[in-house]
Amino acid sequence: MTAKTQSYLPFMKMHGLGNDFVVVDERGITPQIDATLAIAIADRHRGVGFDQLAVLSNSPDSGVHLTFWNSDGSTAGACGNATRCIARFLMDETGRDSLTLTTDRGALYAKDAGNGLTSVNMGQPQLNWDEVPLARDVDTLHLPIDGEPTATGMGNPHCTFFVDDAEAIDLAACGAEIEHHPLYPERTNVQFASLAGPDHLRMRVWERGVGVTMASGSSSCATAVAAARRGITGRSVRIDLDGGTLNIEWRDDGVWMTGPTAHVFDGQWRL
Repeated sequence: MTAKTQSYLPFMKMHGLGNDFVVVDERGITPQIDATLAIAIADRHRGVGFDQLAVLSNSPDSGVHLTFWNSDGSTAGACGNATRCIARFLMDETGRDSLTLTTDRGALYAKDAGNGLTSVNMGQPQLNWDEVPLARDVDTLHLPIDGEPTATGMGNPHCTFFVDDAEAIDLAACGAEIEHHPLYPERTNVQFASLAGPDHLRMRVWERGVGVTMASGSSSCATAVAAARRGITGRSVRIDLDGGTLNIEWRDDGVWMTGPTAHVFDGQWRL
């Protein structure tokens, strides 16, 4: 009698400032990840645990396409820290110092920034209400929500509150409420930021479909754009998150994000 052959799905565990990811390389193999499997892997007690799961697949344009899953089984068009982590992995794999990846957000250019840092151009922010998207035509700079937050699209929707002290906010309660605000038909990521110094922000993040996270790349980009639009900072900003620091620069060619990455371990998921 022959024992049943067990199938395994290889994965990598990575993080950017504690914003953690499971990365599955489906290049050249039959796709395995769906919402049900993503939810199972996301469970931090019965699975692996992640803020987002990223899938690499073949792309006719750049060679590699990235698809992002949230821990609740929904998908996201962009994930900045995961993009930086995967770009670092692929640059190490190929010996290159720059590359372009495709996502549902579009083509994203990444490069080695030196000193162990990786930069990615997250593209131009989406500032019009229908691009974010919002449910109706309102002023994206001062939303008709208590606290007058700013709305920004970075391939996913964001709602940024500028407060006196980001540390004092009940992030779990406020984030959960704002994520499902009726003004955001696709739900939203939520940020609370306070000015720590010239061109220096302290920010905390509630991620759509995830909850409280230690960091978020696209949230950092959205907050930097919102701060510049409101005259709180210039267009080059240092952002301190719970997990560490990112540097964001809103240039003519897009919003650049620079920070460290970590490839923690490799594993196999039993199918």
